[in-house]
Amino acid sequence: MKVTVITISDRAAEGIYEDLSGPEIESILQDSYPGVQVSREIVPDRREKILAAFSGHRSAEVDYIITTGGTGISPRDITPEVTAEYCDRELPGIAETLRAESYRETRNAMLSRGYAGLKGNTFIINFPGSLKAVRLCTKLLIPVMEHGLKMLRGGGH
Repeated sequence: MKVTVITISDRAAEGIYEDLSGPEIESILQDSYPGVQVSREIVPDRREKILAAFSGHRSAEVDYIITTGGTGISPRDITPEVTAEYCDRELPGIAETLRAESYRETRNAMLSRGYAGLKGNTFIINFPGSLKAVRLCTKLLIPVMEHGLKMLRGGGH
């Protein structure tokens, strides 16, 4: 399985603070899927940079692109809109589940606007940017990742 983790943050892209959520997602994935290939990238909250990151990793035929950051309600949080624009098909059940389960941890999750969809044969899923949120969301996604790939490739249940 090939996964790209894209941290979307102006401050992390500028080196103002260290990206902690991207490495955390990578660590959890590697613990759960020995042999998973994970690459990481940091981009600012800018539409053209996010789209370029999506396009660049799609050409590498990754199975999953997981973003972290940019899913809130601040004026610079554009990750869900850019992801929806880029994707061919929506996967609302993923975003709904991540939000619902996150709400059990914090009421602030109702302000999260994460999106999930497909671009060709690649899943693209938005996670919030906090460490607590990425830990929970990654652990929620892991049990369905292999099944999702199987289904996307035409396999049965």
